[in-house]
Amino acid sequence: MELLVIIIVLALLFDYINGFHDAANSIATIVSTKVLTPFQAVLWAAFFNFVAFFIAKYIIGGFGIANTVSKTVFEQYITLPVILSGLVAAILWNLFTWWKGIPSSSSHTLIGGFAGAAIMASGFHSIQAGIILKIAAFIFLAPVIGMVMAFGFTLLVLHLCRRARPHTAEVWFKRLQLASSALFSIGHGLNDSQKVMGIIAAALICSHSEGLGMGIDSMDDLPNWVAFSCFTAISLGTMSGGWKIVKTMGNRITRVTPLEGVVAETAGAFTLYLTEFLKIPVSTTHTITGAIIGVGATKRLSAVRWGVTRSLVVAWVLTIPVSALLAAVIYLLFG
Repeated sequence: MELLVIIIVLALLFDYINGFHDAANSIATIVSTKVLTPFQAVLWAAFFNFVAFFIAKYIIGGFGIANTVSKTVFEQYITLPVILSGLVAAILWNLFTWWKGIPSSSSHTLIGGFAGAAIMASGFHSIQAGIILKIAAFIFLAPVIGMVMAFGFTLLVLHLCRRARPHTAEVWFKRLQLASSALFSIGHGLNDSQKVMGIIAAALICSHSEGLGMGIDSMDDLPNWVAFSCFTAISLGTMSGGWKIVKTMGNRITRVTPLEGVVAETAGAFTLYLTEFLKIPVSTTHTITGAIIGVGATKRLSAVRWGVTRSLVVAWVLTIPVSALLAAVIYLLFG
């Protein structure tokens, strides 16, 4: 029972870290274009992170991404030490990448850690390879979808606004950035909070099979406090900010104007809503980075700082295997 409580606390801590690690995704462009101050921006993003809870529960009517994450490992191979090892590895990697200012994927960190600990405990047959490969494929697909959407949206907006006065257009796009940032923050909350829900659900299902208190039989029995706690934790984390990553996302990939900020956030939000519909956990970091690249590429390909982009892609590709290896070592030492 004590181990279950520790896992829940660590999962919510990871969710909090995810919030300040990924705060940059929602607010980088709105801060870099000076529409809001950093403090105002994190409050804005945190509020809409939390609004996502009510959208998922009362409009969508379920938490499909949480269900996908909970099935990363076959149920009979899930143990509390496996979950604990995966969580500790995910927290360590997230803190390291935050410290280095690398916008890596919190979701892939969590899934890599969960899978790596399970492999060390029971072998490769313990993981659902099909689910993991689908998630891994979206390391590449999510930014590409965001990039293509942003490229198309930018050309459309430029065509529609070709006769607008530059000053008037800039004023309107600064106002519209409030809406586009809110849309992206909702997508961030919908996607990222459910990943931790999936891990807690796996722990509660495991507890049920071991005859412990608080256990549940399936995702359908997941208590309301789990979802509420996860969405609250990520909102509080977002309020804490993540300024090193804001700098990378807001300026180092390409210079972003209010128009481009609106397009990037809107394209990123649509990509997140699509993956919510498909019930695939993706990285909000990958999504918004792809959208920012798509916006920059409409000016000219040289407007995108491809050296920075290559470094980001390397970090993305390494996240799952590094997290898995780290979790395997932790399980070997303490499992």
